[in-house]
Amino acid sequence: MARSDPEVEVAILGAGVAGIAAARALAAAGRGCVVLEAKDRVGGRAFACTTLGAVFDHGATWLHQARENPLAAHIGPHVDHDTLRERHLHLGARFATAEELAEYWRAHQAFEAALAAAPLTPDRAVSEAAPRGGPWEATIAHWLGSQINAAELCRISLEDYVKTGLEGPNLLPREGVGGLVARLARGLPIRLGHAVTRLDWRGPGVVLEGPWGALRARRAIVTASTGVLAAGGLRFVPELPPEVAEAIHGLPMGLLTKFAFRLARDVGVAPFHSARRAVSAEAPQPMSWIIRPFGEPIVFGFVGGARAWALLREGPAATEAAARADFAAMFGEGALGEGLVTRWGDDPCFLGSYSHARPGHHASRALLARPLGEGRLLFAGEATHSRFAGTVAGAWLSGEAAGGFCAADSPRR
Repeated sequence: MARSDPEVEVAILGAGVAGIAAARALAAAGRGCVVLEAKDRVGGRAFACTTLGAVFDHGATWLHQARENPLAAHIGPHVDHDTLRERHLHLGARFATAEELAEYWRAHQAFEAALAAAPLTPDRAVSEAAPRGGPWEATIAHWLGSQINAAELCRISLEDYVKTGLEGPNLLPREGVGGLVARLARGLPIRLGHAVTRLDWRGPGVVLEGPWGALRARRAIVTASTGVLAAGGLRFVPELPPEVAEAIHGLPMGLLTKFAFRLARDVGVAPFHSARRAVSAEAPQPMSWIIRPFGEPIVFGFVGGARAWALLREGPAATEAAARADFAAMFGEGALGEGLVTRWGDDPCFLGSYSHARPGHHASRALLARPLGEGRLLFAGEATHSRFAGTVAGAWLSGEAAGGFCAADSPRR
């Protein structure tokens, strides 16, 4: 190895939301730590930059359930998206009327009420408890599955879906969620370009290794995604216990690919409003769009689940072309200018967007959060939070908990 640093109290793998929260908790308690980040930036899956002339969140976009979201306490200028957004549903040749939209939302509420009332044991896929056969059910299932949870409802645990359900307010920061998270990382002991490839946790402490060298610590907090962990992107010595490995594989990463375009012309939709197509034979897996956030001349959108993975394999040009075609089906050709497409699914630092639980694996979130090796090794991140999984709130709270655990059993500086 190139070098070996003196022992530190806590080594945190990853400067995403969970890693930043853990480091802040340790700093507040007067404990020492170092954050090792593989990329050349902070934020992980919360990353914003000024693209196409406006701030664009490549990953996390909203602060959901803001009254309970710890990041809401740090937010700057923002809007409550729920108070500004109207949803436009395209029915193939036209947008739905007010009466049709009201009918759709009644069906949507009945769909979610049926899931909330369904027995959670024995656990099964959400699709097995969902209403079927009505005129709106396919569109609702596609929205709640692929477009919200980044995986089809047939892949997702009903227990996990119900217990991690989200409500408003849904806040949209002017600086982007990524900008907010980057601001909260300022002043922390973060080393960029420090990928960790091997973690020896045999004791009495831990040793972390990468192309940059080696580092010894009393404890390690690992915030890598379950996609990276399942793919063997980090080698553990000794190997993780079988039940922990099973928990990781029970919490796979879904994919929600985001894209953004400059508007080439006005499409007649007010800022912050959304538009999407109903599921049909012509549009079996439609996309979702937000029009002119903060009045900027851009739109951004999403494609999730199986279609997102398929388009990822075809490449960014295929995703961009599919997105342009989806938008054109609603607003005509020539509305979109320059664009970009994110690639969370094949970025080796993430290998997906956020986790979902396979049937029978809601409890895997709590299991993965338990300290190992007499507290030498801890996992944090959205996948380890049993209430706010899949969100920056879950990542932050899990990081705070891991940092607090280490702080409670570490000597002061």
